[in-house]
Amino acid sequence: MAGVDGFRGRWLVATVEGRSVRFAVAVGAGAVLGVTARCRVVAVDVPMGLAVDGVRSCEQQARDELGSARSSIFPTPPRSVLGHVTDWVGASAAARAASGKGISKQSFHILPGIKAFDTATFDRERVVETHPELSFRAMTGSEVTFVSKKTARGQGQRIAALSAWCDIDEALREVPDGPAMDDVLDAVACAWSARRWAERDARVLGGELDPLGKPMRIVI
Repeated sequence: MAGVDGFRGRWLVATVEGRSVRFAVAVGAGAVLGVTARCRVVAVDVPMGLAVDGVRSCEQQARDELGSARSSIFPTPPRSVLGHVTDWVGASAAARAASGKGISKQSFHILPGIKAFDTATFDRERVVETHPELSFRAMTGSEVTFVSKKTARGQGQRIAALSAWCDIDEALREVPDGPAMDDVLDAVACAWSARRWAERDARVLGGELDPLGKPMRIVI
């Protein structure tokens, strides 16, 4: 199984076999798909499936579940915005024309990653969208109130949660240069959801198809 999280224009891939975790850095969706070619399931923290008006029910459900942490779900832009991945003004104008509102700088910065996976060719039952904050909460049965992943306490909480199913302490000794600690933990959490999907034990938010027939869902 593999979990994938984006950072600084690249992707961190966490591959899990049994309790062992290994990391790799990939540049581009094609490289991610190459690194994970032998993985049964790959769960990526990136929106897959885009609505014409930008409204995806899976995101609405995710925000409801996350409550005070709902800001970790960046609004997915309308499909028309993908034609403006290098121009925030143009992207915002396209979003406004399609949905009645522009897009934030945060949403704009993830457009290249969204487009990369939107235009790549892969089995969409094997490579799925997930969200690490939802994964962490599902992992602990909502028994833990997670604080910010940018803090030492928040990272400690997430390491403790991951330790229940993988050897995260050992894996952290071999983290490649580049990603921050929260990126590393998020990638492993995505792999947890990948395993759940492989075992047909995952929860699925949303599930409707976009106009191109791609599923708009978040696998947890």
